[in-house]
Amino acid sequence: MSLVNFSGQNVVEFTVTGFDHLPYHKLMGAGILLAYCLALFCSTTNICVISTDRRLHRPMYLLIFNLALADIMFTTGASTTMISVLLAGDKTVSYHSCLSRVFLYHLGDVTQCLALSLMALDRTVAISEPLRYGTILTNQRVFILIVVSWLLGIGCIGKLTYIADQLPYCQPVIKYVFCDYAAIIRAACVDPEPYWFLPSIIGLWLIAGQLPLILLSYGKLVFTVLRLPSTEKGGRTFRTVISHFIPVVCYYAPKLVSVLLTRVGVRLTLTERNALQIISTLVPSLINPTVYCLQNKEIIGAVLRALRRNPVLPSKD
Repeated sequence: MSLVNFSGQNVVEFTVTGFDHLPYHKLMGAGILLAYCLALFCSTTNICVISTDRRLHRPMYLLIFNLALADIMFTTGASTTMISVLLAGDKTVSYHSCLSRVFLYHLGDVTQCLALSLMALDRTVAISEPLRYGTILTNQRVFILIVVSWLLGIGCIGKLTYIADQLPYCQPVIKYVFCDYAAIIRAACVDPEPYWFLPSIIGLWLIAGQLPLILLSYGKLVFTVLRLPSTEKGGRTFRTVISHFIPVVCYYAPKLVSVLLTRVGVRLTLTERNALQIISTLVPSLINPTVYCLQNKEIIGAVLRALRRNPVLPSKD
């Protein structure tokens, strides 16, 4: 795919029109703001607790820390635009701000997927090889895997952002609800078809490449758990597997729905596409930190210890 100079004017800002035909803007904006604040609070809590408590400096918690960072980037790249449009009534986004949000959103998307794959690997080793877990997955090895995942994401999404930045734009209108690659490519005065190749490869890698590995990992976990004696420990392990699988479902379900409906010839309306985008952005970032915080006694214990050390008491003055 080559970048060719087309006739057209570069825009200074984009106008987001994806919400124009929908009612109850303030109510919808309040809901998105609440979901965003909760996601931000839960992810930030996990990050602060894990980074400050040395007892949690272990592979599984490093991976939870990594997922929380990806969640913050993913939801921030989209939610800030939607909140601004719906609550502040400001539908314009500057050109460079829009491109930066494209980068944040898609980088968060890719790294979130890779984080889920690494967590599936972690749980597979922990349950299948419990005696060798400490030697197979060390902090150093997990840190290297995390760095590699971010470098892959930065490389892929950096290329997409560069492509988008080289195009001329005929119309400063984004018909979707926030800045993403597909939205701004459709605003460019070029034939968009050649510019879908790279994102299609990345999407295929995330869905057809990562998802089967995750499913195989959790399938092996379920098989291993079913072979355990029917004890309370086996029940707890199975509940842990289920709780870890919930974020995978929340992340992949909207993507699979969109892909499957397209494959069977169902053409989604603009409203339906926007609804899937909002769900796929807010739900995983809200569910992930909640599941890993509420289902993990060590994180809850660290939070309680921090609260006991710094109690919120009224002043005696």
